[in-house]
Amino acid sequence: MTASYIYDAVRTPFGRAGGKLSGVRPDDLAAVVMRAIVARTGLDPVRIDDVIFGDANQAGEDNRNVARMAALLAGFPTSVTGVTVNRLCASSLEAVVQGSRAIEAGDAELILAGGVESMSRAPFIVEKSPRPWPATGNQTLWNTSIGWRMVNKALPADWTISNGESAEKVAREQGISREEQDAFALRSHQLAADAWAKGVYDGEIVQVPGVELERDEGIRPDTSMAKLAGLRALFAPDGNGSVTAGNSSSINDGASAVLLGAEGVLDAEPLARITGRGVHGVDPNVFPLAPIEAANKALARAGRTWADVDVVELNEAFAAQSIADLRGWPDLDPEKVNIHGGALAIGHPLGASGGRIVGHAAHELVRRGGGIAVAAICIGVGQGLAVVIER
Repeated sequence: MTASYIYDAVRTPFGRAGGKLSGVRPDDLAAVVMRAIVARTGLDPVRIDDVIFGDANQAGEDNRNVARMAALLAGFPTSVTGVTVNRLCASSLEAVVQGSRAIEAGDAELILAGGVESMSRAPFIVEKSPRPWPATGNQTLWNTSIGWRMVNKALPADWTISNGESAEKVAREQGISREEQDAFALRSHQLAADAWAKGVYDGEIVQVPGVELERDEGIRPDTSMAKLAGLRALFAPDGNGSVTAGNSSSINDGASAVLLGAEGVLDAEPLARITGRGVHGVDPNVFPLAPIEAANKALARAGRTWADVDVVELNEAFAAQSIADLRGWPDLDPEKVNIHGGALAIGHPLGASGGRIVGHAAHELVRRGGGIAVAAICIGVGQGLAVVIER
């Protein structure tokens, strides 16, 4: 089997819900990063064997295979195929996993992976009646931006609690304090703001024409422990919880793209090689814990241990989730994690986040002149996904 490499990775700045990117369709967002990565590498898009893009919602303008639609909008030849994958929060990391497997199996030489989400534009939907002309009764309107909807009643009720309630459950069971969570969130904002100010993200950001952003809209460089402490708990029925809007990721819009290829397929030097992958499942109501074993599996398959790892990109869905995951990796130095901030500040547009973290990890290995990185992400309904890359 051949090896698979990351040749380039880009993303848009991530916008807040109702922010500057909320007027941009998700298929147009995806087309932006597709065009950009081809232009940056000088690649003739006709050479792309497949476009694999992740998208969690797929209920609005991103329906009907957004990967194919965006490739057409990007101006790719109609011979370039596209498929959309859905592993919820890890959809774009799943796209990278599937693309790397295709390359290693010899089914492809070049894959354009990535993902997109416009949580601002995710529509409200109504269930369709089983009767063609229902005469009576009301229908429920569902918000498709995030969370459970139209839940099958055969599932245990304690599994189908909200993601925030799951984070609260994990925080309570593991004794993760409100102060710990707020401190973790503050660190994320400070590191992200500092990284943007120093130009760390410049080499991987592509702007959406007409709605250029100075940085990710969710970053709050002026936040503080005092400000975070003033926010109310959102997910505890008695109001005595610890999970707040300040220590949770926000609702966002954005897109990411990762160009994957076999060794020597492009003249350019690859950023990193993909050496390990792992997926793990847990009970849906403790989904924050799933990345622990997913990353352990990925490292084992790469023939590495935590002692070998130089940098970790862990998607911060919640501070409680991130802290719990770090506790599950006792051999990992926490200072190696999200050194330029994470989703608590940058944002978490579901389908795009996996591409962001693995892409940033690859660029960071280039800055360091080499090393080993882990990109890991938790997934609603009780899953975790992780990828190991090396340079």
